[in-house]
Amino acid sequence: MKLFITQYSEDRERQRQDRETYTYIYICMNIKVSQIDVHFKGDEEMTPLGIHNISGTVSKFILLGFSCSQEIEILLFVLFSTMYALTLMGNGTIVYAVWRDQQIQTPMYILLANFSFLEICYISSTVPNMLVNLLSKTKTISYNGCILQFYIFSSLCATELFFLALMAFDRYVAICYPLHYPTIMTGKLCATLVSACWVGGFLWLLTPVTLLSQVPFCGPNIIDHYLCDLGAMLALSCTPVPKTTLTCGAVSALITCITLIYILGSYTQVLRAVLRVPKGSGRQKAFSTCASHLAVVSLFYGSIMIMYVSPGSASQPEMQKFITLFYSVATPFFNPMIYSFRNKEIKAALRKVLGRI
Repeated sequence: MKLFITQYSEDRERQRQDRETYTYIYICMNIKVSQIDVHFKGDEEMTPLGIHNISGTVSKFILLGFSCSQEIEILLFVLFSTMYALTLMGNGTIVYAVWRDQQIQTPMYILLANFSFLEICYISSTVPNMLVNLLSKTKTISYNGCILQFYIFSSLCATELFFLALMAFDRYVAICYPLHYPTIMTGKLCATLVSACWVGGFLWLLTPVTLLSQVPFCGPNIIDHYLCDLGAMLALSCTPVPKTTLTCGAVSALITCITLIYILGSYTQVLRAVLRVPKGSGRQKAFSTCASHLAVVSLFYGSIMIMYVSPGSASQPEMQKFITLFYSVATPFFNPMIYSFRNKEIKAALRKVLGRI
């Protein structure tokens, strides 16, 4: 998720400059004007390119995807298909291992299993459609489908932020209050917090998706992205929507900053507690336990923050696509390797699971 306040004006200007170029490209690719799918309700006549009359409504969007040749798109299809399959296998194996091995059915690993299942849902919200579009000539998605994809993808992203904060809380209690951990982090509390993360993530995005569904789209309908990105969609609105942009940006910034501040605060306390532990296996185990989580936090938040800090990223759609790919595809792909390579219990459980297959 990224801030859209500063990007909005630049995105709209770029869309105005590129709309006729994009339309010409698609006409040359034998995409019929009817596939642009803009239905006009008023008495005004359609312009030659069919994209300037603001009295119509868009029923479909065209996802440009990646600006490359068909041969490169086939290579990308093979690459992302492989990463998608490995992501499903890796995260699915962790879920199955925790479910089957009662020895690791503790709050820490229950959270990890839920997080792995979340990663499966997260990557599945965009990659299958992206793979289809890589082999498709039309690259279209319905208006309702686009709104739904934005809501599911963004809600799962918010859920992931909540889960990262919850996992930081779990490590904070386990390391700073080890004697009280069993009485604090009970199974009931763990189940309640897990449910709150799932429900909270989807409730958090209700306001942005409601506002987005009320934005008028009358053309152009070409989104320069491989998914229904909020900033790119708002740039296509018939009229400026500063209140919607401000609200969506505030919602995105609020959850990102709150969870990040909480995670940093939790691990600051954890680090202080670990440094007070005498040198030996206790300190090494504590560091090892937190290292995997911190690696995932760094990957996820790091890619999001690059979107904010990188100069001119708002006017570079290819850079936006790459960064979005990193936190929506690469991060779920690397997570199973990070957790399994650095955790002895998970590696032991995985060996048991693989030995039974």
